[in-house]
Formats: sequence, C-alpha cells, structure tokens
Amino acid sequence: MKSKYVILASALLISVASFAQKDQIKSAEKALKSGDAQGAITILTGAESVVANAKDTEQAQFYFVKGNAYLDLANKKVDESKNLSLAAESYKKLIEVEKASGKQKYSTDAATSITNIKGLLINSAIADTQANKHKEGAKKLYDAYELDKKDTINLYYAASTAVNSQDFDLALPMYEELKKLNYSGKGTLFLATNKASGNEDNFSSAKDRDLAVKLGTHEKPKTEAIPSKRGEIYKNLALILVQKGRTEEAKKAIADARKTNPEDTSLILTEANLYLESKDYDTYKKLVGEALEKDPNNADLVFNLGVISAGAKNNADAEKYYLKAIEINPNYANAYLNLAALKLEAEKPIIDEMNKLGTSTKDMKRYDVLKAQREGVFRGVIPYLKKANELDPKNEDVAKTLLGVYKALEMTAEAKALKATMN
Repeated sequence: MKSKYVILASALLISVASFAQKDQIKSAEKALKSGDAQGAITILTGAESVVANAKDTEQAQFYFVKGNAYLDLANKKVDESKNLSLAAESYKKLIEVEKASGKQKYSTDAATSITNIKGLLINSAIADTQANKHKEGAKKLYDAYELDKKDTINLYYAASTAVNSQDFDLALPMYEELKKLNYSGKGTLFLATNKASGNEDNFSSAKDRDLAVKLGTHEKPKTEAIPSKRGEIYKNLALILVQKGRTEEAKKAIADARKTNPEDTSLILTEANLYLESKDYDTYKKLVGEALEKDPNNADLVFNLGVISAGAKNNADAEKYYLKAIEINPNYANAYLNLAALKLEAEKPIIDEMNKLGTSTKDMKRYDVLKAQREGVFRGVIPYLKKANELDPKNEDVAKTLLGVYKALEMTAEAKALKATMN
C-alpha cells in the first residue's frame, strides 16, 4: 500500500508542476498584452528549468510567448540587437518542438516573425554603418545570416563590414566560413529605370523586368553581370592572416582557393598581391604573367594589375596597366580616374618644395619653375578627368577634382560650365 501512495504523490507533483507552468504562461501572456514585455520574460524565465518536461503544446506556447516578448522589447528599441536575436532563438526552438511533435500551431507565425526580424537586423545594420558603427552593423548582419543560412550574401556583407571596423578578430571567422562555403557572389542584375521615381530598380528575373517595361512602369532595361567576390574574400582573409603573423596560412588559403577555382583570375591577383606584400618580387611577376596569359584582353584584370602596382608605388607599371585597360575598353571610367590620380601624385613634392622657398631672387625664380611644372601636371590630367566625368557624371569626386584643376589653371569659362552641370 505504501508504494502506491508514493506513485500517487509523484503523479500529483508532476500534475501540480504542469499546472503551475500553464499558469505562468498565462500570466506572461497577460503581462505582454498589458504592455509589460519585460515582466512577461521574468515570469517565463522562472519556468525555464521545468519547460523541457512540459507537453509539446505547452513548450511551443512557452517559446512563442517568450519570442513575442523579446520582439516587443526590440520594437521599443530596448537592447534592440540583443532582443531581436533572443526573439529569433525562441522562435527557432518553437519550430523545432512543433516539427518533432508533428503538431503545428504557432510555427507559421513564428516563421513570419523570423523573416521580419531578419529584415529589422539588416535595416538596423545599414543604419549602423551609415553612422560609422561598423562593428555593431557587422554583428547584426551576421545574426541575419544565422537566421537564414541560405542567404549567404549577409555573411559576405558582415565580413566586409567587420573589416571596415578594423575588427579583424571579428572578420576572420566570417571569411573562413565564406572560404568553407566556397562563396562566389557571382550573379546577374536585371535592371530598369522606374519612370515615376527615376531610380534604377533591380528585378528577380529578366522576365519580371521585361514585364514591367511592357506595362510601361519602367524603361531603359539593361543586364549587368555581378563579378565573383572570391578574389576580394581571399585577399582580405590572407591580409588578416599576414597581419597576425600567419603568412604561411595565408599562402595556403590562396593556394587552396586556386585549386578549387582554377579559372578565377581574381585569385591569381590576390596571390600576386600577397607575394608583393612579402616582397617576393620574382613570384609576384610570375603570377602577373600567368594572369595575363589566361586573359590578356580582360580590362578588369589589367586594371586590377594597375591597382596592385600603384599600391606597391610602382607608378610606371601602374600607368602602363591603366593605359592598357583603356585600350581594351575605351569606356573604362575607373581607369581614367586612377590614371589621373596617379599623375596628380606628382603635385605633392612640387608643393612641398614651393612651401620651403623664401623671397630671394633665386627662390622666386625657382618658384616660377615649380609653378610651371605644377601647371603642367594639371594640364596633363585634364583629358583623363574630363573623360571620367563624361563616363560617370554622377561621381561628385571626379567633378570636384576637375573643377579644382580648372580653378588652379584659371580656366574660368571651363570652371563655370562644369559648375553649372554640378548644381
């Protein structure tokens, strides 16, 4: 008889615990409805230790209410990033519970909330980066990726944003994950200009874009290729590893990438840049030659060789590659711009010497010589800046640089005409 009482007592305890938990969930729901999200979380936290033993339906309800409470706090801008992540975590647990039980009551609403949270994280990350809070933005973008790992572009943007914040410890594991995924980011943009707003809209397919043009809401359809981002990814991965004194790991990372993507010429450039950084000029030249052999008429490739050479202060090679890129593609705006910037570097030593001169007759004569040299530099860059401005009229930096050159040379009419186009 005694053992029967024990069994009955145990059953009673379990029943009471379950009953208490139901009451806690109801109390939490009531607190949430009255606007006390933090109070709801406090109530549910008290039931956390026994929730694993609850019925599937009660577990699902528990995580649903908890997710809603965290989301409510996030919407009120209370520890927004942290509470968005906690809300998503609760909703994911809910979906797991209902998937295992085969009974779905809250999963659809939870999935919708997760999608909304992902959008909120991305928008908040954009706001952070615009406010130069790159580290915070990177973390939110990574959280968005964690919510939907199929959307790998958020991992790429998280890594890039972490690099912008100079937080290489944060960026490194992200780049390592991109490497593991063999992420490319290569794709196609289907664009058309919105007649109402004047903005260029991107469509999910050529079919959708062409339909919008046919309906008359859009015009000027065009298709643009999105180049592979592997070169940039491995370049940043390698540079971080080099900075941490892990040069051999950096070289191995590039070598592995090239084995996996033998036709990706951007990776050859990345490897060349790595050997340039380590002052192994023979290997650098060999890799440059290899890149050109693979694709001698690739304007982007030749342009990037110019960028690498300019970074190494090898201005003669940089100029050669920029001119070659222009020869291949006469409308390569960035090649004209970089060529102008390269030639404008000659102004600094002239200015430095001019500033050191005194007022003696000898110094004044030297000043006139230097002034003529400076004007020669300015005249030399005008054709490149004019072409860059013609090809990319929305680039304010190009227009401002050209305007500055016109003013320095007292080309009043040209400056006035250009300024009129900038207003």
